[in-house]
Order: sequence, then C-alpha cells, then structure tokens
Amino acid sequence: MVQIDEKTFNELLFRLEMFVSKVKTLCEHFGEKKLKKWYDNQEVCLKLNISPRTLQTLRSNGTLPYTQINRKMFYKPEDVEALIIQSNSKDESYE
Repeated sequence: MVQIDEKTFNELLFRLEMFVSKVKTLCEHFGEKKLKKWYDNQEVCLKLNISPRTLQTLRSNGTLPYTQINRKMFYKPEDVEALIIQSNSKDESYE
C-alpha cells in the first residue's frame, strides 16, 4: 500500500486535470479522427473490374499502394479512386 499526503494528492489531481484539459483542447482543435474504411482485394477487383492477378501486378509494379496486415492486403479508397481517374484519362486520350 502506498500512502501520500493530502498536499501531494491535490497537486497530482491538479496536474491530471490540466492534462485532461489540454487533451480536450487538442481534440477540439484537430477534430475527431476516425478510422477510415479501407478496401480489401475483393472490393478493389470489383471496383476496378480486374482479376486478382491484375491486382497483384498493380501492387508489384507500384501502381496501386497498399498496406499488408498479416497476409491480407488493404487499399485506401482515395488511391483506388485515383487509379480509376488515371485509367479514365488514358482511355480518353486514345479516342
């Protein structure tokens, strides 16, 4: 058992309240950060209308950035959308 005197306890409580206040201020300033939805292989293949092998090629040549957790790949929606836009602009240039 640890015992502290009242003055030390009050000082500790005061500092903790200051810390909580600073954290709240930072959260308000920067806004709430939420985990964004990431696509898995199947979702990307469906969105891009490609095969899993083509998706592997896009990963391998650096065309589509990804994150790997254990053995599963995940893709940021904005990266997939950028690839769609890039693909569409190439298609239009051939017309």
